[in-house]
Amino acid sequence: AIPSGVPGDGIGAADWHAVGGGESGWIAPLPTNPDIVFAGGYGGEISRYDNRTRETWNVMAWPQLADGRATRDLKYRFQWNAPIVIPPNDPQTLYHAAQVLLRSRDQGTTWEVISPDLTRNDPSKQGRSGGPVSKDVTGVEVYDTIFALAESPHENGVIWAGTDDGLVQLTRDGGKSWQNVTPEGFPAWVQVNSIEVSPHDKATAYVAATRYKLDDDKPYLYKTDDYGKSWTKITNGIPDGAFTRVVREDPVRRGLLFAGTETGLYVSFDDGASWRPFQRNLPVVPIADLAVKDGDLVVATQGRSFWILDDLTPLRLWDDRVAASDVHLFPPRPTPRFMAEAPSAQERALPRAVGTNMPAGVIIDFWLKSEPGKGEPVTVEILSQGKVIRTLTSAKKELTGDLEERAREQELRKGQDKPLEIKAGLNRVVWDMRVLEPTLAPKAVFNEGSKAPPKVAPGTYEVRLTAAGKVQTATFEVTPNPTSPATAADLKAQFDLLEAIRDDLSATHETVMAIRDVRAQVLDLGGRAHRLGLGDALEKRAAPLAQELTALELELTNPQIKADEDDLNYEPKLDHDFTYLAGVVASADRGPTAGALGVYRELKGKLDAARGRFQALLAGDVAAFSRAAEAMKLPLIAPAPKIGS
Repeated sequence: AIPSGVPGDGIGAADWHAVGGGESGWIAPLPTNPDIVFAGGYGGEISRYDNRTRETWNVMAWPQLADGRATRDLKYRFQWNAPIVIPPNDPQTLYHAAQVLLRSRDQGTTWEVISPDLTRNDPSKQGRSGGPVSKDVTGVEVYDTIFALAESPHENGVIWAGTDDGLVQLTRDGGKSWQNVTPEGFPAWVQVNSIEVSPHDKATAYVAATRYKLDDDKPYLYKTDDYGKSWTKITNGIPDGAFTRVVREDPVRRGLLFAGTETGLYVSFDDGASWRPFQRNLPVVPIADLAVKDGDLVVATQGRSFWILDDLTPLRLWDDRVAASDVHLFPPRPTPRFMAEAPSAQERALPRAVGTNMPAGVIIDFWLKSEPGKGEPVTVEILSQGKVIRTLTSAKKELTGDLEERAREQELRKGQDKPLEIKAGLNRVVWDMRVLEPTLAPKAVFNEGSKAPPKVAPGTYEVRLTAAGKVQTATFEVTPNPTSPATAADLKAQFDLLEAIRDDLSATHETVMAIRDVRAQVLDLGGRAHRLGLGDALEKRAAPLAQELTALELELTNPQIKADEDDLNYEPKLDHDFTYLAGVVASADRGPTAGALGVYRELKGKLDAARGRFQALLAGDVAAFSRAAEAMKLPLIAPAPKIGS
């Protein structure tokens, strides 16, 4: 098993753990206790895994060694990935499918057979596998088995079974009686790969089947809306070569279907009447299974990992009206406030590969009929209680300054200020739940703590989209992290403190930039008076005033810190104290400690005192210096010296 999201920046090998079973087979967590997992392997093996104790218990119905034996000599014929199903409305029941259906009501301690042989039971296909030189009878090449199984979410005891030799069977009384409901015109020996009972209608089911083992790569999808009395083939739009392994219906929008094929993913908005490719950034790879979970589409591929399409809201709301509109903003779904940063998977292990994490924020989807023209930026604003707290835009700011400053600006744009990339069609923006970044002086470097702005507390927020001359809005919820014990009051106190630290860090660097600007003017005026032959009195006044300004700057920041770990050699000042404190306060979804509040009050006092002295300096010595310079009537632009004179 592997999670779809972890704290940090990637899903690594350390996040993966075995849950029993073998190299193949179905997995079924117990709904009432997800620490208990049933998992399969070939030869009919089925294990009960307890994540709490790490115990793996083999509870196979008939522990008969399958290796080396002809299939016809086995009591039960199990596929190497035999279905294991816990009914959606009866978590005390467990099914394991062979050529018959087995049921356990005590988590595998005892089993009972609740069906006859549901397959064609062709003895000619039940010999020993392998050859011609040697046999390879491992319990894998087993035929005439139940390959697909599903129980209705609407009615207990309504069970659909599909076999690998081309039959669809149905019981509506918990296995007491069965009906062969195989679709008319079903090709001979087709393998029923999956069965989906509609989450919207108890009589509707979908079947995906394959026949590629018989050199037939056509897609086979069928639908019934009368418990299998009649079937309709629904493959329009899926080409030959894309044989179908799985079909699923969205539990929210009726008739929204997803089909996994040998060559990729397809979607239908009209209950299978027509299909279109829905590949997006998926690799061209066989789709082994699909599931809709918590509004996301989970894709299991054969050989290229798990993939997840986060948030199906645009597909659920898509219709002709949306397609015809110039702009359409889809309402963001409620989004949990994600956990504070923690050691990443790379830091916890040395994985060979790292999976992409879940989106770290609120997903904002919108439709644009046409690509925005030049000079028509698209803007996404986040508001809290009517106040804009974050702005994302496609507008590109012109780079200014010298080469070093432009490089610094380019680096900043890789973060919050990176312009949105907008195109015609569906667009997706992820707001990281953070407010505006602090204002920082050019070339500021921080090695400890965090200069990242705080994440907002749970609550109601608004998104405002401006595009193509139109403005659309939608409200959404940021919800508490379900794994965090923090209260709403804790998170509000944390946000309030982190926002105050951000504002004070901005005030610190705004003061630093003001000091540097005033000092540069003072030194320039003093030097200009000397160069113009107006005496050196102003220049002599400039030097100590500049030193006083520098001393004040050094209380707020240390310009010697220019690279990572420079703070180990040069003493950090107030700005670094603020970022260090922010990192401590943001280390978990918790309210601030008494120590953190005490340190903040101390730092705030130092900042207020330094800013007060700067204001006094501006009103006193700097103002006096300015009056002296004004009395000299220094020109705004000093004349250039004569060349060759």
